[in-house]
Amino acid sequence: MEERKFSPSVAYLGPEATFTHVAASLLFEKSGLLPHPTIPDCIEAVVSGKVAYAVVPLENALEGSVPLTIDYMVQGEDLFINAEISTPIEQHLMVNQKQKDNIDELKSIQSHPHALAQCHKYLIYQFRKIPLIQTTSTSAAAKYISDNPDEKIAAVGNRLAAEKYGLHIVEENIHDFHYNHTRFVVLSLRKGVLEKKNHSETKKTTLMVKLPEGDRSGGLHQILSVFAWRKLNLSKIESRPLKTGLGNYFFIIDVQETEDHPMMIGAMEELASLNCIVRSFGSYFTYGQLPTRP
Repeated sequence: MEERKFSPSVAYLGPEATFTHVAASLLFEKSGLLPHPTIPDCIEAVVSGKVAYAVVPLENALEGSVPLTIDYMVQGEDLFINAEISTPIEQHLMVNQKQKDNIDELKSIQSHPHALAQCHKYLIYQFRKIPLIQTTSTSAAAKYISDNPDEKIAAVGNRLAAEKYGLHIVEENIHDFHYNHTRFVVLSLRKGVLEKKNHSETKKTTLMVKLPEGDRSGGLHQILSVFAWRKLNLSKIESRPLKTGLGNYFFIIDVQETEDHPMMIGAMEELASLNCIVRSFGSYFTYGQLPTRP
């Protein structure tokens, strides 16, 4: 009897046709993808065991990190990164087919706050007096416009959203900078590696490091030295507030090495000896430079 293959259940920031949906489609079978309205909803679906994975945005080349993702990752003690995928972002201005001849009468432009920020110069120059309304995702804005054809509103989103919801693209590629990519991470309760075709040659590791309690001169320098003398390459370091008071931070650090490498093991041990709290989100492959269509 032939063995049946089952697609894993995967939560992603929806509705359908978001950039997160595109990223999830590149790594997983489409039949297992489940849209969720917010990033916390996606992560909670993993933590509660309702899905095996969650695909959520982590960082944009123009707007920087997605704080909501980082904060919820840190708060969820059992979460691990199994993969990372980077996709190019192309933003278009779109309206309902019924409104394509009424562009001069627009009452608002809607989209995710990052998308609006990525197109800031264009929107300010072309639509200076029109309110910009934030939505939970780019495709949520597109879906709203599709469901409300009589409203004189526009959305900023990708071509897949325009096709999915039958919208007219007024102008293509309205983002302010051409190199615009977003990193998405695959989160799960299992420390493991999601291995697909065309992954990076080497893995990287993401760490959360919290400095010891109390002010100590040179604390951050000591942390960086732990990696520097071992010649461990840091591709990113970022501070985030602990939400316990002003001046209290933790650091998210990406290291271009696996966590089981002898030098990484030594680095973790030295950080612990400095009374730092260290947590690894695991080692994983990255996938990048992929097309914008699933």
